[in-house]
Parts: sequence; structure tokens; C-alpha cells
Amino acid sequence: MAAIDPDFQKNQKVVKKDEKFGYDIWSPYEPPAKLGIHGTWVAVDFDLCIADGACLDACPENVFAWVDTPGHPASAKKAAPAKEDACIFCMACESVCPVVAIKITPK
Repeated sequence: MAAIDPDFQKNQKVVKKDEKFGYDIWSPYEPPAKLGIHGTWVAVDFDLCIADGACLDACPENVFAWVDTPGHPASAKKAAPAKEDACIFCMACESVCPVVAIKITPK
């Protein structure tokens, strides 16, 4: 099974800002099939995320919020790093993600 690219900040480029939460979205971004990586310090590969909710349950700072992603093959909703700046880099979300869709990069 593929995991989030640990070097996405070197291998991908920022293609846009999320309109609701303001975090960066990294390539490839071709909705609805390819949604890219959302966030920089708290990065979620939307193409891997299966919306099981483990990261939301594990995060002590409530960094994540559900967003709808209709038409995406993995799941119709994703855990967005809505409050990325609130992250305390405890790595709880990264450690519980069953599909390794999260990469935490301390500032």
C-alpha cells in the first residue's frame, strides 16, 4: 500500500490555497479524482485518506475537520487539517492513520 510521500515538500508544488481554511494544497490536484496533499506542517494526502476518523479522535488539539469530497474514489469526505497552526506535533494522528495518509513536519 502506498503512503504519503514523506518528501512531498521537495517533490510536489503548492497549487492553491484551501478556500475555507487557508492551508496549502500540493500537487497533483485534478478534482474530483486527484485531490493532492492538504496542509504543510500537518499534511493529509486526500488521495489516500479513507475517512475512518482515527486522526480526529487522536488529536488533542482538534486540528482536523471533516470536508466533503464527492466523487473521490477513496471516500466522499476527508479529514482536513483545518487548524494546522494549532498542532503541537505530538504525532498522535500520524501514528493512528491506518493508510499512512498523514505526515507531520514540525516547524
